[in-house]
Amino acid sequence: MANGQWYPPEWPDRIRALADGTLTPVSPRRAATVLLLKDTESGPVVHMLRRRASMAFAGGAYAYPGGGVDPRDDDRLVRWAGPTRAWWAERLGVDESGAQAIVCAAVRETYEEAGVLLAGPDPDSVVGDTTGADWEADRAALVARELSFAEFLHRRGLVLRSDLLGAWTRWITPEFEARRYDTWFFVAALPEGQRTRNASTEADRTVWIRPAEAAAGYDKGELLMMPPTIATLRQLLPYATAAGALAAAPERDMTPVMASARLQDGEIVLSWPGHEEFTKHVPTAPTTAETTGGGPA
Repeated sequence: MANGQWYPPEWPDRIRALADGTLTPVSPRRAATVLLLKDTESGPVVHMLRRRASMAFAGGAYAYPGGGVDPRDDDRLVRWAGPTRAWWAERLGVDESGAQAIVCAAVRETYEEAGVLLAGPDPDSVVGDTTGADWEADRAALVARELSFAEFLHRRGLVLRSDLLGAWTRWITPEFEARRYDTWFFVAALPEGQRTRNASTEADRTVWIRPAEAAAGYDKGELLMMPPTIATLRQLLPYATAAGALAAAPERDMTPVMASARLQDGEIVLSWPGHEEFTKHVPTAPTTAETTGGGPA
């Protein structure tokens, strides 16, 4: 493997099935993920987690805190600060209910997986230290879906701080994948007084790492990542501070990125629009490597 691009061994067969019409794509599930940033003397670092090798999807790959939308994330009881739901709907390309659900998912998943909460007692403040038995009990209840995010905020008298998020990009899992997500990526700065921890049962390691260092690890084949992860890391490289990245977010293009597969010169070409580094060439018939358990480089 020339780099750390995550490439499941079943993809070639599924791509061929999609191309010949024998595979029906599943509908993508809405999801949100957050590039949590903090400033250091050597520039901003981003919080990443490594998915356990035993995970069925992207096992061993580095990613950001995130996950699927909970059907209750559009609960109108959520106390809201920052841009209106209508503003977010236009920015994210969905209706107002969907916009709230996606923003809530971003904040909720960051708390569930990293212990960081983008909420405060009023529109101008953020909670401090979120460690402790009572906080952990609520976090565990959220993970188990025993408690909705709206109920959690209401119980603690908290306001969701949507102004602390910046919509960054949107990626949709390719049609040939068995598990598909329509994922909105956000950037946010670590609130003062809070600290991250590995609160995810899906991760075996978490790190704060400079985007350039993580990208270099990917390029050397040392860090495994999915295309959206390494693409967003490279997009962070121009920014000298977390605030700089957040300030740039409102101008970023939110047109969804989704891989496509096409037949060309006897092979299937897999490509992501605007991201040529991820292009793959898949034979139209299984190769010896594939039939013996290997896969394309």
